[in-house]
Amino acid sequence: MITGIHHVQITIPTGEEARARAFYCDLLGLEEIEKPESLRGRGGFWLKLGDQSVHVGAEDGVDRSRTKAHVAYAVTDLEAWGRRLEAEGIDRITGIPIPGFDRFEFRDPFGNRVEMIQVI
Repeated sequence: MITGIHHVQITIPTGEEARARAFYCDLLGLEEIEKPESLRGRGGFWLKLGDQSVHVGAEDGVDRSRTKAHVAYAVTDLEAWGRRLEAEGIDRITGIPIPGFDRFEFRDPFGNRVEMIQVI
């Protein structure tokens, strides 16, 4: 029986951890958690979101800008997030409307598709 989602993983180019931390931890405010010692040599880092996590892995040779794969972050003030991201030079992409939700998408500095979504 599947009982929930433990984590999702996105990827960044090898060696870009500092820039990814600046974006995900400093700008988005996500909390980094300790990665198990057995996995530390593979690069990347882990982020905590409630009882779930986002694993930021390192891999090369991937065109992240060509995929629909993404993480959708549930937020409480979508417009404030839009303004904050735009102040950092990140463009909002309008998504197809979903009844009961307001949302937008953007690409992180590595090309990963990200969605911010709010219940209305």
